Amino acid sequence: MTWSSYGTYLAIAVLLVLAPGPDTLVLLRNALSGGRRGGLIAGAGIVAGNLLQGSAAAFGLGVLVASSRPLFETLRWAGVAYLLILAVQALRGAWRGDYSGVAELVEKRRGQGFRRFREGFLSNVTNPKVLIMYLSVLPQFLVPGVTTTWDALVLAYTVAALGAVWLLALIVVVHRVRGWLASRRVRRAIDAATGTALLGFGVALATE
Repeated sequence: MTWSSYGTYLAIAVLLVLAPGPDTLVLLRNALSGGRRGGLIAGAGIVAGNLLQGSAAAFGLGVLVASSRPLFETLRWAGVAYLLILAVQALRGAWRGDYSGVAELVEKRRGQGFRRFREGFLSNVTNPKVLIMYLSVLPQFLVPGVTTTWDALVLAYTVAALGAVWLLALIVVVHRVRGWLASRRVRRAIDAATGTALLGFGVALATE
């Protein structure tokens, strides 16, 4: 792997990371309801999922998943179900519109770290599009007989590292405008938009 090919891969990886998806919405939702700590924990779950899928692709395990129709379909429908659950939760919050005592709610939810980590992790590993991204982009930069497993891991972990930086940037932005985001009208609009987007992602995943 040359620096030139890595630079090309890096440019593609940046564009893929910046594209909005379920991971972004899950992070924002947790950062809003759980503060900076909630966002960081959910982000850690997303990064863990990214590392797992990247490792699977680098070691060739991702090809087995993608080539096994029953296994791939199970993963796909698990992702659909999970996105729909998150969508219903967000839309229900927008419908109720009860954001009184948000600060107290954040304090009560500080002990829900595992749930936030799980949400981030599952949003990533149940999204077969992430695995397909690794299987469609990463192999184009692997040269049989020349590229080592370590090279493949570097390419895979580059996406995870870029994703972590992007998620941290989102958390910082949410934290800086937390006062404006605390408005009931803004929170309802965000929940409604998040729920609708997650619902759209779920439907798109189900129909593809």
